Amino acid sequence: MTEPVAEATAVVHEPSSEFIQFANVTAFMDRYDIENYTELINRTTAEVPGEDESGVEWFWDQLIDYLGLEFYEPYETVRETSDGPQFTDWYPGGELNIAHNVVDRHATLENERRNKVATIWEGEDGEVREITYHELDRQSNQVANALEDCGIETGDTVGLYMPMVPEVVSILYGCFKVGAIAVPIFSGFGVEATATRIADSECSVLFTGDGFLRRDNAISLKGAADEAIEQAGHVERTIVFDRLGSSDSETDRTVPWVDERDEWWANAVESQDDDYETKSLDSSQESMLLYSSGTTGKPKGIVHTHAGALTQAAKELHFGFDLKPADRFFWVSDIGWMMGPWTMIGVHTFGGTMFMYEGAPDHPKPDRFWEMIDRHELTQFGISPTAIRALRKHGNEWLKGHDLSSLRLLGSTGEPWDEESWHWFYEHVGGGEAPIINISGGTEIMGCFLMPMPTQPLKPCTLGGPGLGMDIDIVDDTGASIADDHERGYLVARDSCPSMTKSLWSGDDRYLTEYWSNFEDLWDHGDWAQKDDDGCWFLHGRADDALNIAGRKVGPAEIEDALIDHSAVNQAAAVGVPDDTTGTAVVSYVVLEPGTTPSDELRAELRKRVGVEHGKPFRPREVLFVDELPKTQSGKIIRRVISSIYQGDEPGDLSSLEKPEALESIKTPR
Repeated sequence: MTEPVAEATAVVHEPSSEFIQFANVTAFMDRYDIENYTELINRTTAEVPGEDESGVEWFWDQLIDYLGLEFYEPYETVRETSDGPQFTDWYPGGELNIAHNVVDRHATLENERRNKVATIWEGEDGEVREITYHELDRQSNQVANALEDCGIETGDTVGLYMPMVPEVVSILYGCFKVGAIAVPIFSGFGVEATATRIADSECSVLFTGDGFLRRDNAISLKGAADEAIEQAGHVERTIVFDRLGSSDSETDRTVPWVDERDEWWANAVESQDDDYETKSLDSSQESMLLYSSGTTGKPKGIVHTHAGALTQAAKELHFGFDLKPADRFFWVSDIGWMMGPWTMIGVHTFGGTMFMYEGAPDHPKPDRFWEMIDRHELTQFGISPTAIRALRKHGNEWLKGHDLSSLRLLGSTGEPWDEESWHWFYEHVGGGEAPIINISGGTEIMGCFLMPMPTQPLKPCTLGGPGLGMDIDIVDDTGASIADDHERGYLVARDSCPSMTKSLWSGDDRYLTEYWSNFEDLWDHGDWAQKDDDGCWFLHGRADDALNIAGRKVGPAEIEDALIDHSAVNQAAAVGVPDDTTGTAVVSYVVLEPGTTPSDELRAELRKRVGVEHGKPFRPREVLFVDELPKTQSGKIIRRVISSIYQGDEPGDLSSLEKPEALESIKTPR
C-alpha cells in the first residue's frame, strides 16, 4: 500500500550560486566530470557500465588520494569480498594509523598547521583553553608512552570514562598511536552502565577524572569509576585527570583513591617523554570499541577499524559539512557517543579547528549556545532535534543580541524532526541561509547512510539522499526495492562501506542476527524510510517500534509529529500497549509549551488531530501530560521504558537514561 510522505512538499532552502560554486563537493564533481547530484550518487554507489569495479569500490578508492589520506604501506586492492558483504575486508595489505593522519603530519616542523589551533575548549565556568597541533602531538605522544609503561600493546583495550576536557582528544589519539583499542564511555553514565562496558571490553587501563561541572555543581566521576571497577574487574591501572582541583592539597576536595592502582594525570602522563613513533597498523586493525545501547538487551560493542573510522569521518566532514580551513566546527556531543570521535577525527584530518563545551546547554541561561557561537565565531553547529525543541521552548528572545552570522551550516542527527522545530532552527538559528545537514546512520557505521549535500535544495525534515559511496535502498517485507514507488519501507544497505562495523565485540552470531538476518545480503538498519517524488528522503522512526493497530502499522514518530504540530505541544512520545479490541492501542505522553494548561478539551483536540492525519484507529487511547520524557544521553526518547512503566512492568536496562528523575514524571502524569 502506498503511503504519502507526510512532510511538506515545498523546497525551503535553495543554496546560492556562490555557495555551490565554491563547495567542496562541487570541486569533486568537476574533477570527475559529474554533472549533477543524481549522477553523483549513481557514480559513487551504483554499478558502472563497462567498468570492472562498482561505484562503491571506485569512490572509496578515489577518496584516499583525493582527500590526501596517508597510508604507511599502500593497499593491494580496495576491498576483498569473498566472505560476502557481511565481512568485507577494506584496503587489504595497506598499513596506516588514524593518529598520523589527524595529528602527526600536521605537527611537523615544516607544516604551517603546526601552530594552528586544533581544539578550542570552554568549561561551564567560562574557562577557555586553546590547544595547537604541536601541543596535541606532544600530549598524544606522552599518553602513548604512558600506555606502554602500563604494558598496553596493539589490540589491548583502554577505557575513557572522562569529563569533556581537551585531554580526551590526546587520550584517544594516544591510544591510536600504540595500536590500543579505545573504549569511550559516556561521562554521564552511572555505575551499572560503566561497569557493563568495562566488563565486556575487559580494559586493563582506565582514564577518568575527579569530576566535572554541571549547572555549577561539581559532579564526582572518580567514585563512580571505582564502584564500576569493583563490579567489573579487569582494570589494573587508573589514570585520573584533575578537573576540579582534587590533587591540590590546598583545597578541601577529596577523591577516593587506591594507591596501588591509581595515579594522577600529572604524574602518569605529563612526566613522560613527548616523542613517540606512531605504529604502522593493518587497515583492518581495530581502533575503537563504541557501545550502542539499542532498544533492548545488553549494549552492543561495535568494532571500528583505523581505515574505516578515518575514511568515513573525513568524507562526511569534507563533503557533507563543506569543511574549510578557516572553519570552527561544533557538534554537541560527548566522547562516549559516536559523534564525539567522529568530530575529532573528521575535523583534525584536515588540520581544522573543533570546538568543545563541557556543560549544560542552558546554563547559566538558555542562550549559552548562542553566546558561544557568537563569541567563538563558530561556523558549523550540530545538535539533536530534541535539544532544539527544548531550546525553542525558552523562546526567541534568548537569541536576541547574539550574532550568529558566522554559521555556514547546521547539523542534526538522532531522531526524526517535527516541521515546526526544523523551521525554527533554520530561520532563527541559521538565519534562513544555513542549510540543515540532517544526517542518519549510527554508531554501527561511524557515520551516515543518509546525508544531504549542502549544494542541494532542501525540504523541511529531509535527509537529502544516500551518502557518497553508500549503496542505500528502501525495501518491502520481501526485500524488493520500493524506493522509486515512493512507498514507506525498510532502510537497508545493499553493499558495505569501510566504516561498517567488522562485527560485534561479543561475536559474529549477534552481529549477523542484529543486522543481516531479515533479508538476504542486505543490512537492515531498522528505520522506516520513504523517498518522495522529488527524490528527497525522509525517515519515520524505528521500524522495530512500529505499532500494529487493527492490522495496520504506523511508526510512533508519525503519531508524535501530529501531536507536536499542535501549537500547545513541545514534545511527545507515542507507545503501544495491549488492547482487547485492536490488539494494540496508542498511549501518548505530551510535554506542553510553557504557559499552556492541561485540560480535557486539549486532550480531545490532540486525539482528534491524530485521527484526522492518520485515521481513527490511531487516535491515542489516552493523552497524558508530563513535565519531561525519559531520553538517552544522545536525546532519543526511550519508548520501551515508557511502555513498561505504563503497563506496570519492570523497565529493564536503564543504563542509557540521561535523567532518572524523568521516570517519576511518567509514573505520575497529569
